[in-house]
Amino acid sequence: MPLLKVENISAGYGRETVVEGLSFQVNRGEIVSLLGPSGCGKTTALRAIAGFEPISDGQILIRGSLASGPGLTVPPEQRSIGMVFQDYALFPHLTITENIAFGLKKMPAVDRKVQVEHLLDATGLSQMAARYPHELSGGQQQRVALARALAPRPTLLLMDEPFSNLDIELRERLSTEVRDLLKAEGISGILVTHDQHEAFAVSDKVGVMREGHILQWDTPYDLYHEPNHRFVADFIGQGRFIPGIVRSPRTYETELGLLQGSRPCQQVEGDHVEILIRPDELVPDEQGEIAAEVKDKAFKGAEILYTLELSTGTRLLSLFPSHHDHHLGETVRVRMEAEHLICFPGNSQPSKPAVRNRSK
Repeated sequence: MPLLKVENISAGYGRETVVEGLSFQVNRGEIVSLLGPSGCGKTTALRAIAGFEPISDGQILIRGSLASGPGLTVPPEQRSIGMVFQDYALFPHLTITENIAFGLKKMPAVDRKVQVEHLLDATGLSQMAARYPHELSGGQQQRVALARALAPRPTLLLMDEPFSNLDIELRERLSTEVRDLLKAEGISGILVTHDQHEAFAVSDKVGVMREGHILQWDTPYDLYHEPNHRFVADFIGQGRFIPGIVRSPRTYETELGLLQGSRPCQQVEGDHVEILIRPDELVPDEQGEIAAEVKDKAFKGAEILYTLELSTGTRLLSLFPSHHDHHLGETVRVRMEAEHLICFPGNSQPSKPAVRNRSK
């Protein structure tokens, strides 16, 4: 039996429906994310799960018991759920120890002390136990908020954009720390975020949302390599689309030559499609048959992301090892190395001739 089961829920504000027909489940010990752009309904869904918002249709089951349904909303404090907010919501007049212990007033003093010390140690805050929130950095305050939410030992932790106020490096480090901590404590979690890097770093499963619906519920790996919707393909990772014509269920004629797909397409022979090309699928090769001109570059440390223009005018992205330092306007050679080639229906014009120009 799943820890949480969300079945066809609808929720909104006034006459506006924000979430409609939303379904997913979370198993014990599993961490998932609701990922999508602002306004897609992910925070509304999280607040409904927490018990802060009623639902107009469907049901929410926690440990097999009905927590929400039309006309029924079990109060948040009765759901055994913890929540970490975007703004931390710490008590400024309480020390770090007192903030963490705030929800443990009914616990025996000895047990309360043991639990607080355990979480101070687990979050790396032991040396700051007597300080106040304003004396801590943003990352440290977020750790306090996390420790306070975990203190009552909830079965499920809800996190609403918890890292959005932090810089990129700290955000990446904290998201990994949060995952490790939840796994160590055996607590399931739901993260709401618009940042795919956060979602991928934390989650076992991710639901990509748009306009109140989940378009794909899958592992981070499959969302990147096997998107089932054009929006998911655009939203997850980087990439460009090129036109193609279906020549067989797995073969497409394109300006890069004949490309083999990883799964059969739904279109029939002769149909026009658009094929997703990820930067890691166009790899540097001095003997490669594809010649392209460097139009832009972005240094990323271990790698450089190049924008390459084919002789046809099409621009694609390609990742090179960082020691391959090419200048703008320089011609480089690449080859396709795609194990997960994905196509979507398209209204493209017939493909341009395959690129085989080796004279550049």
